[in-house]
Amino acid sequence: MNTASAPEAMQPSSELEAGNRATSKGRVLAWAAWDWGSAAFNAVMTTFVFTVYLTSKAFGGEDQASAVLGGALAVAGVAIALLAPVTGQRSDNGGRRKLWLGVNTAAVAVLTALCFFVFPRPEFLLLGVSLIALANVFFEFAGVNYNAMLAQVSTPKNIGKVSGFGWGMGYLGGIVALLIVLQLFVQPSFHWFGASTQDSLNIRLVAVFSALWFFIFALPVLFAVPELPRPRQAGQLGFLASYGLLMRRIKAIYATSPHTIYFLLASAVFRDGLAAVFTFGGIIAAGTFGFQLSQVIFFAIFGNVVAAVGAMIGGFLDDRVGPKAVIIGSLSGLLVAGTVILVLGNGDYVFFGTAWPGSTTFWVFGLFLCLFVGPAQSSSRAYLARLAPHGESGELFGLYATTGRAVSFLAPALFTLCIALATPLVAPGEAQRWGILGIMVVLLAGLLVLLPVKSPDKTAIAVVPAV
Repeated sequence: MNTASAPEAMQPSSELEAGNRATSKGRVLAWAAWDWGSAAFNAVMTTFVFTVYLTSKAFGGEDQASAVLGGALAVAGVAIALLAPVTGQRSDNGGRRKLWLGVNTAAVAVLTALCFFVFPRPEFLLLGVSLIALANVFFEFAGVNYNAMLAQVSTPKNIGKVSGFGWGMGYLGGIVALLIVLQLFVQPSFHWFGASTQDSLNIRLVAVFSALWFFIFALPVLFAVPELPRPRQAGQLGFLASYGLLMRRIKAIYATSPHTIYFLLASAVFRDGLAAVFTFGGIIAAGTFGFQLSQVIFFAIFGNVVAAVGAMIGGFLDDRVGPKAVIIGSLSGLLVAGTVILVLGNGDYVFFGTAWPGSTTFWVFGLFLCLFVGPAQSSSRAYLARLAPHGESGELFGLYATTGRAVSFLAPALFTLCIALATPLVAPGEAQRWGILGIMVVLLAGLLVLLPVKSPDKTAIAVVPAV
């Protein structure tokens, strides 16, 4: 058992160690169902369908609409960074982790459903971006409580596998939701009223579908996983006073378990690189390798399948070799695959007498990127869950969200910078691929910062003040 430097009577345990000795498959499935359902918001609303609709010409032009959407999401990011740790702390202290998971999930579902009223006219742009931005805030708050529940549905022996299973379910849920949306609304296989494009009814109904999908699959965890017990020493704190407690706890964590803080910082860097792999993957596929939209979607479906498989394999390995080894191996694999894509580009080659076009380069090594993203994300969550002091998972995962938001500019900024530097030096159309270098720099930085951080089994559990 991990312990911090404290008198024997005060030596703390992690929430994971103080919890289950056996796992209920029903609770794991119920917990992972939330991940499956949340993919409708991530993949459909914020990535492939609704934000694309919001940034179309119908809302005043791609450039203006994109700028408004970007500004709204930036404001949402600041709100998440400032509020996530305190919302997690208060759900821990009040013994209301499941309650707030339900409240925040319901808020996301309602805000998503309200997007039905975003008609394709410029005067509705502000309503649309406001709903998406606010839904993002509540989605992150729900995610803090959801991630904190990992220790409630797993044991020290299978936490990696359970975390990987959840990530895998999220990827697979995104595929199924996207396929349904494509077949019923975007490119309908049969005629029905929901396929009507008048006033973009089909796209607005996608919002209703996504809301129902998320809400329905979020219900099992709310019924199957028990509420967090209210700590005996929990006191009633005002909202502003919670920030004072948060600062005292951060200082206490650094004093008694500094490697917990080091991991939060390291993971913030490499998680930004992981997010960029998916954020810019489709852009590079289309711009550098000439993929059509249908090919990009096709690759995205295959990529999510591979990422799901990778997350589950990574979870299996996590319980055997530890999360740090899985993360290091995944980041190394990402660096190798990304470097190959960068070096080969969209050129045509012959290897061992076999033609190797640029599209093959992206398909093969792009899928390798997807394979390694899942394990790194899953083991990062499992790593932190192992270090959470008893009853403090919500607050710690709130800090996890905050640190991630604090550096979320790194990969996009370096991606853009590398393209700008390469533009005058390479042929027209060749600069975009050098943006990959910016993403690789972020992943490498995250790997280097992670290397000296101790693995969870060698890291003390922090001693934190109760109030």
